[in-house]
Amino acid sequence: MTATLIRHPAVAGRFYPHSPEALRQDLHTYLSQTPAQKPVHALGCIAPHAGYVYSGHVAGAVFAALQVPELCVVLCPNHTGMGRALAIVSEGLWETPLGNIPIDSAFAAALKQRCPLLHEDSAAHRSEHAVEVELPFLQIRQPKLKFVPIALGTGQFEALEQLGLALADTIAAQNQPVLIVASSDMNHYESDAVTRVKDRSAIEPILRLDARALFDVVTQQDISMCGFGPAVAMLTAAKKLGAVSAELVKYATSGDIFGDRDAVVGYAGVIIC
Repeated sequence: MTATLIRHPAVAGRFYPHSPEALRQDLHTYLSQTPAQKPVHALGCIAPHAGYVYSGHVAGAVFAALQVPELCVVLCPNHTGMGRALAIVSEGLWETPLGNIPIDSAFAAALKQRCPLLHEDSAAHRSEHAVEVELPFLQIRQPKLKFVPIALGTGQFEALEQLGLALADTIAAQNQPVLIVASSDMNHYESDAVTRVKDRSAIEPILRLDARALFDVVTQQDISMCGFGPAVAMLTAAKKLGAVSAELVKYATSGDIFGDRDAVVGYAGVIIC
């Protein structure tokens, strides 16, 4: 009998509370900070992945506005540089302080078949925080959650587009809704004023559902949006699946929390329907 693979938290106690009780309290606080509305069925979203004290209020605004389905695909940048350029994990459980979340092996297998660029690679995910910090939000909004994690260490548009098209085809073949979460912060470590201008330039093509324009503006205008790759793949998939609108749910910078405006990180929460 094969032992179940369990990926243990890498940043619990640093990016978010390790205590289940404290984590639940934080999540409820962040999820309740925006006016209550009926959650929408979305094809995709962009949510930040910084420590909750910095960006939890933006992530909370996104996930409070969504009807989180039982299956989510979470795309993230590869901050560590470990592993393959397009790295998926297809089996096992991911542990959070709130409990274990199973990977949807059938969906992962179908996606790998449609996208040969994807490689099975746990090394890219072992110390990576950008999927992990999204999971408690998804978990508390959907107790029956299954997911598929993909880390992207490539900046090649064609590879990101191929992944997005394969995602769309795999999702279209499902008999259940699937949410694509693109985990990304926005511009990093410039002044608040500069960051807001750069982030506005990146958010505009996102709101137009224009993956190519997002790629071009980020790469040509030196915008340090770490998860532009996940966002490009998500937008490509959502557009093929019939997305017609995007909404900026909340935007902030780290300066809004701590008051230091000299070197900030931007956070945008976007829903794609």
